[in-house]
Parts: sequence; structure tokens; C-alpha cells
Amino acid sequence: MPVPVLPPIGPDLRQWGRQLTIYLQQNLAKLGFKTSDDNPSENGVILWDNVNGYPVVSKNGEFRQIVLEDGHADFMKTADVVPVAANTAYKLTYDAPTGNDGITQGTPASRIVFEEAGQYVISFSAQISSTSGSTVHFYFWPSVNGTNVADSGMTTAMHNNNATLVTSRTQIFTLAAGDYLEVNYMIDSTSGFLNYTAASSPVPAIPASTLAITRLHG
Repeated sequence: MPVPVLPPIGPDLRQWGRQLTIYLQQNLAKLGFKTSDDNPSENGVILWDNVNGYPVVSKNGEFRQIVLEDGHADFMKTADVVPVAANTAYKLTYDAPTGNDGITQGTPASRIVFEEAGQYVISFSAQISSTSGSTVHFYFWPSVNGTNVADSGMTTAMHNNNATLVTSRTQIFTLAAGDYLEVNYMIDSTSGFLNYTAASSPVPAIPASTLAITRLHG
């Protein structure tokens, strides 16, 4: 951390005192900038990492990122999602996110792009329905950068005509800057679909699917 440069002491101590007061007011609340010379051997030293654009704190011999509020998004689907064909994998495209920070829709819009690396809590839900009295199986799973995430699939079956059920799961993902996530689904019958329910007073609208994302740490 650079050594602070205090106002030089001159012949007029009152003037120097005023300059020192102004300097402290302007700089006392600021974090020092982290340099290659800084040593994290002492716990609890907080600095600003100007290269990466976030504060860090020394802990157990290393500087660890202090996660700012960056990195959250809420996605929802406000329309029915109906598969064209049975037993065919499709990617779920959400509506444009609202209140998102550091997480955006990519191209194609099924891609959810993460600006910063870190661990993220991702909570998924889907409201499923069927127009058949036969058993219908629903499958959901995430993929990162086009590759299915191992041991991440979920399945739900329903067999009541016009029944509705909400299925959900929360997982933690470790992602790199620029990674994108997609939600995949497959239904073994075209009778099954993700059901959006319009608002009907006093009940608000019910999305066909939601995806809530929060960054835990870098």
C-alpha cells in the first residue's frame, strides 16, 4: 500500500493544520490501493484492488475478494411453454430480466451470461401441467457453455388431467467470467407444458418458470 503523502510542514503551523484537516477529510475514508508489495500475512487488512475493481481483505495468507452487491438477477417466463415434439430437449427462454446486475441475456436469448467469476446460488422453479389423464414425465437440467452439468437433472411425473404442480430446486454453481447458463427441458408427451396463469383478483399472475440468481462470492 503506498505511503500517504501528508501536507509538508511549513513555517505557518495554523495553515499546515488546516491543510492537514482537509487532507484527512478527503482521504481518511478511502481504501488504500493494493500493490504487488502488499503482504497478506496479517489478517484484516482491507485494500482496493484497482486491477479487478473490487475491495479485498487479507485472510489466512491471501487477499480475498469482498463481494459487492454486483451479481444478481430475477428471470421469469410469463407465457405457456409448450414442446413441439415429445422426448425432445429444448432450451427455455425467459423474459427480459428486471433489476439485474452483472447478469444478462445473451445471444441467443436462452443464454444467461455472467459478467464476473464466482459462486452463484441459482433457484429454479417451473409450474407444470398436463391435458392428459396418462402419466406425463417432465425433465429439467442446466447446462454451462453448452455442456450439461453433471448430476444436475430433475424429473417430475403427473397423471391427472388439468392438474398443476410446482417443481423446484436450488443449486450452487461455480462460474467464470463470460460463462453462460441455459435451462433445458424435455417432456415425454405433447400433452405436458409449463403453465402460465394470468392474474385473477386477488391472486397475482403465476409465472410458468422462475430463475433467481445471487452471487455468493468471487
